[in-house]
Order: sequence, then structure tokens, then C-alpha cells
Amino acid sequence: MLNRRFLRIKVLQALYAYLESGDTEVAGGIRNLLESISKLHELFVWQLSFIVETKRFADNKITDNRNKFIPTYEDSHPNMRYVQNRVINAIEDNRDFQRKEAAYNINWGGMGSEVVKNYYNIMRDSEEYKAYMTEKTDNWDHDKKFLVKMIETYYADLEVLQDFYEEKSIFFCDDYHLVSSMLIKFIGDLRKFDVNDKLPTIYKTENDEVNVDEEFVKRLFRETLRNGDEFGNLIVDNTNNWEKDRICVMDMIIMKMAITELRCFPEIPVKVTMNEYIEISKFFSTPKSKNFINGLLDRLLKKMESENMIEKKGLGLLEK
Repeated sequence: MLNRRFLRIKVLQALYAYLESGDTEVAGGIRNLLESISKLHELFVWQLSFIVETKRFADNKITDNRNKFIPTYEDSHPNMRYVQNRVINAIEDNRDFQRKEAAYNINWGGMGSEVVKNYYNIMRDSEEYKAYMTEKTDNWDHDKKFLVKMIETYYADLEVLQDFYEEKSIFFCDDYHLVSSMLIKFIGDLRKFDVNDKLPTIYKTENDEVNVDEEFVKRLFRETLRNGDEFGNLIVDNTNNWEKDRICVMDMIIMKMAITELRCFPEIPVKVTMNEYIEISKFFSTPKSKNFINGLLDRLLKKMESENMIEKKGLGLLEK
């Protein structure tokens, strides 16, 4: 399943889009939210496929070089480290990945082949690739660390890939960097990946009947909107005479969502909520407003606890 932080971020983005559009149909906002989450997962599979496709491209180049009329020594004795990368091959052989690649009709022909070639050339010329191909260490963790390093270092600036995805879906363009973070976490956490293992799903389900995470995102969206005015006033009343229009829209939504979880989700521990929104603020706020959010949320938490405004179910859920 997707990490709930990613789901919280999708709710944040959906609330921002909803409020900025001036829409009044909550049901429509929720439909857009669920579609964007579905597209997030689709892009995740596309990105896994892109990694696999670069390996296929490298493998084809090796075959072509071997079949030259007069191959060089390097052509006949290629370095197979990348095409034998254990993590990439485990993903390629995985049946769930193969099913999803087919279901999303993923194809790297046409313009896609140029995107793959472009990245392969960048990768091949990088110092990280040269070191990876020549180092003595040769195991699963070494393969995994190389892939993570390439995603961290080169994916953010890979404009040709982002342009390619923008043609596929506007959601793909918006979520490109978020999915890169998902890839890093997924690959970085892999200890093994067998043919019958499952890729992360969109939502966590309970007894295959209740989509727990889907209900979570819909409820978080609705409750943040429903309590928006009340929680907005609570924020402004505790900001040392700051006026509401001095707080940027994104910062206000982050804080409203945090208060919504604290007040309306008795099953979520206080510590989890505080940690999640403090982390989210690091990426969606400026350094100055990030510190402002952190300090204000801590102040609001103490106030709400002192006035018994927070009720949590279970032992330890109030611990900060």
C-alpha cells in the first residue's frame, strides 16, 4: 500500500486545487482526489517500467555490438553489471508488475524510445555509473544503492522524461517528484522481491471489504472543508495578532488538516499526526513558514489538550 504521508499530500493538493477553483461541489472534489491518487499509482508503475526499459535498452546494445561484422574486444566481452542488476531483473520478472504494465498499456516505443536512450546516455557518462560498473562489490544491496542514487541525483532534472509524462496525463506532471520519492522508498526498502510478491497497492484494505485508506482520504478532505472556518479562526486567534490573509493558502491548509486529524480522527495517535504534518511542511512551505507552522501546531496542541478538545481511543494515542 502507499505510505499514508503520500496520501496526506494528495489530500493537501486536492484541497488547494478545490479552494483555488472556487468550486462548491464537495463530491466533485473527492472524485478528483481519488482520480489523482489512482494516477499516482499508475505513474509509479510507469517509473518502474522506465527503469526496466533502460536495462532492456542496454541489453539490446550489447547484443547489437556483439553482432557487428568486426566486433572489438569490448564488444565481445561486455561489462554485464547493469543488465544483470538483481533489483531491476527482480522487478522485470515479477508477475504483478507484468500484469500492471500490461493493464496500463505501458509502451516505450516512438518518442519513449528516445527518452530511454537519452537517460541511458546520461547514466552511462555519470561518475556513479562508472564506479558501479567497476567496483568489486557485487550483491543485491550494491545494485539497490546504485538505483536509489541515480533516482536521487538524475531523475529530478530529467526534463525529457517529465515532458513525456506530461503528454500522458496532467496528473503525471504534477506527481513526478512525489513518485520519485516513492521509488526511492520502495527500492531502498527492498530486501528481496520474488516473482509472486505484490507491488504496493493504492490503499490498505480491511478483510478485502473496507478500503481503509480510501475512507481516510475522503473523510480527511470532507472534515477539513466542513470545519475550515472554525479551525481557521482557531489558527488566527493564536498567531499573535496575525491576520488571516498574511498566512499563505498552502500553510493554512496544512494546519487545518493537522487540526482536523487531531480533533476528528480519534484512532490516529497525536504523535503520528504532529510528525506527519511537520514533515509535510518541510516540502510545501518556505523555511520561514515551516518554522511558523511547527511552532503554531505545538501551541495549538497544548491549548486543545488543556481544554479537553482532543479525544483519542486507546492507550498511548495522546502521547506527543
